[in-house]
Amino acid sequence: MKIKAGIGYDVHKLVEGRDLIIGGIKVPNAKGSLGHSDGDVLIHSICDALLGAANLRDIGFQFPDTSAEYKGIDSKLLLKKVLHLIREKGFEISNIDSTIVLQKPKISDFIPLMKNALAETMNISVEDISIKATTTEKLGFTGKEKGIAAYAVALIINQNAV
Repeated sequence: MKIKAGIGYDVHKLVEGRDLIIGGIKVPNAKGSLGHSDGDVLIHSICDALLGAANLRDIGFQFPDTSAEYKGIDSKLLLKKVLHLIREKGFEISNIDSTIVLQKPKISDFIPLMKNALAETMNISVEDISIKATTTEKLGFTGKEKGIAAYAVALIINQNAV
């Protein structure tokens, strides 16, 4: 059995006129994530963690923001493509641990919905997905409500590898 770990990080600017999508869920807010896709920092950080663990580079390499194909795309579709890539190499997800960094809005009530959306997208148990949220006590770009960030760690397993 081969076990591999990967870490992911993503950040997006918050702007008016965009939806705030986190973990595949629309969170009501005056500002949303600016990005080539839907700007879902949580899913993007999870994608990078999974790709890194499988030695498949990163989300920008796999889905370049210069490609019209990914303009405005639902990040859950990117996550499904990442799952296909890691499964082609014989890997399955063991677990994911993540942290969202955002001053406002408070998102604790949305975390169960995010876990359900991610579990359905990845076809894994909600028990294998941890999502935490924190602020930066009004410090830095997230604390000043100029942006949102997310970190993720993924553990993947290949049962057939030695």
